[in-house]
Amino acid sequence: MSDTVLRLQHISKRFGALVANDDISLELSRGEVLALLGENGAGKSTLVSILFGHYEADAGTIEVFGQPLPPGQPRAALAAGIGMVHQHFTLADNLTVLDNVMLGTEPLWRPWSARRVARERLLAAAQRFGLAVQPDALVGSLSVGERQRVEILKALVRGARILILDEPTAVLTPQESEALFATLAQMVAQGLSIIFISHKLGEVLRVSHRIAVLRAGKLVAQAAAADVTQAQLALWMVGQAIVLPARQPALAVADAVCVLDRVSTTAGGRGRLDAVSLSLHAGEIVAIAGVSGNGQVALAEILSGTRATSTGSLRYLGQTMPAQPALLVEQGVARIPEDRHAVGVVGDLPVWENAVSERLRGSAFSRRFAGLRWVKRTAAKAHAQRIVKDFDVRGAGPQAPARALSGGNMQKLILGRALRAPDGRPPRLIVAHQPTWGLDVGAVAFVQRQLIAARDAGAAVLLISDDLDEVLSLGDRVAVMHAGRLTEALAADAWTRETLGLAMAGLGDAQRAELAAA
Repeated sequence: MSDTVLRLQHISKRFGALVANDDISLELSRGEVLALLGENGAGKSTLVSILFGHYEADAGTIEVFGQPLPPGQPRAALAAGIGMVHQHFTLADNLTVLDNVMLGTEPLWRPWSARRVARERLLAAAQRFGLAVQPDALVGSLSVGERQRVEILKALVRGARILILDEPTAVLTPQESEALFATLAQMVAQGLSIIFISHKLGEVLRVSHRIAVLRAGKLVAQAAAADVTQAQLALWMVGQAIVLPARQPALAVADAVCVLDRVSTTAGGRGRLDAVSLSLHAGEIVAIAGVSGNGQVALAEILSGTRATSTGSLRYLGQTMPAQPALLVEQGVARIPEDRHAVGVVGDLPVWENAVSERLRGSAFSRRFAGLRWVKRTAAKAHAQRIVKDFDVRGAGPQAPARALSGGNMQKLILGRALRAPDGRPPRLIVAHQPTWGLDVGAVAFVQRQLIAARDAGAAVLLISDDLDEVLSLGDRVAVMHAGRLTEALAADAWTRETLGLAMAGLGDAQRAELAAA
């Protein structure tokens, strides 16, 4: 790892008054894995966006393999050998693996397509790096782990020698994560260099050779992975010691708040439910593990009132649960959606409007007059300010657009909106779907403590998460969702990471027991 393949010198970038990157200098060597850490809003995304040509730095230079990289040109970054695998896969489900790999590699006006050559290059890269794929398989039929292989192969077929991986294990099973780590080891052994972005500190220490930490736009620390601990990394990231909540037994589990009995939905494919039965009790957290796309969205939407069931029964507080989200909010159902950007907030609306958006038609924040509904702005802004203060929402004032918030602060805003009713009543049911996804360790600890506090105050909490550590540390009972079906919810102590991973892959009780015995 002596040959420098990438050199960033004095990179700075401003967005108005915000300094996203402040005089950052970094180097990457051949065959090295460099982990890039930082809390939400620290400047990681800005820095790799500058490297990949999506942004142009206000100051500083970049050299790739000793040659200057033209700023603000993604095509130049690709030509220089830089590839990137984003958090959210950029694949077309209705096209084959080969079609997805070829997209963007040929001129639109060419009267023919060199599919045979492209297939040979794809299979050669797959064999070289141990990334088994079927070129003619539809991407929509692939598992999440297989889709990630396609994304990596897209970069490798284009000649990437420096690969940026953004939260690569966020939606993988433990077994798929192990396969990815083996692939990364094979890549670096063959001379590729990797920038590894993750909030999972254990993975960072395992995979990387060297770690760089950003905080508030500045490079605050660099160290060899062998020389640091998770606690030290967390301290560098947020400036103070962070301790994640340890699992504590429920104080008092009471009656069922919500009961699903053989609930199914008509939607096919990855978004359906198939005869799901589950009871959610006051004072308890039920955690659902599973690879994204196996029915978790449908389950969360049904319990939030935004999707209707096709068969089965759904009862809340002893009554049939209606598919009316506004009514359910008034009746104490709190919703923390999976995608905070797409359905959690309206990015162009100010923070104060997002803080009251789910209750805007209620009497606390609006009134009818002359056939119209008028917003009580003073009351709404005062409530929003209480949420901002109580949930430590930083980075933008109540008048600023919600899109100006970092991911962690946006999630705190959504959490405060869900848990703080204007009349002070605590929620009866909390549907928390991926509440800590993509958050830094400080924001994760904050969100998890809020969910535990809500449980101890008597709420029934449904936690849907891809993070098995979170599932096992917060769940009083744990179940696994696969292909729209739900296992029995067992005590958390009855599961291990290995048995959870097997269940996430669709193996039944007997198969899991057989593998465990072997």
